[in-house]
Amino acid sequence: MSKLVGIFACFLIVALDVTAGILGIKAEAARNQEKHLRLWIFECKEPSHDAYILGLWAASLLGIAHVLANLLGGCNVCTQEEFQKASPSKQLSVVCLIFTWIILAVGLSMLVIGIISNNKSRRSCGFTHLHFLSIGGILCMVHALFSVAYCVTSTSTTLPT
Repeated sequence: MSKLVGIFACFLIVALDVTAGILGIKAEAARNQEKHLRLWIFECKEPSHDAYILGLWAASLLGIAHVLANLLGGCNVCTQEEFQKASPSKQLSVVCLIFTWIILAVGLSMLVIGIISNNKSRRSCGFTHLHFLSIGGILCMVHALFSVAYCVTSTSTTLPT
């Protein structure tokens, strides 16, 4: 029974992360549909309410998926001494855990920067903005890969057969 719960949770994590990624990319598309004026490397854009809402949902789903992955994976190796004595599977799970946290930090930062730039009270003028929302959306999908790898490797020896 616990294997089925683990498999369902992994599918749920992937679904949340992929949905967050799609929403981030759609938010970027909504942002690009707003009128803007561009002169060399300077540009002015109107904020997009649709991009703001879609980006907010993407960031929320990424956070929920990350919390779920950490709850499912648990903490199996908590000290450096335990890490050095752990099996290769457990060491791989710690590496995947570290990558999920890094991807969360970068992806969530990208989404938040994109969300802030689409705040209704802000009209952004300045240097050309990079595609923060779409990069954040892509990182949501990468987060799914490392989260599932973390869950599988951390629970591979702890689940009963």
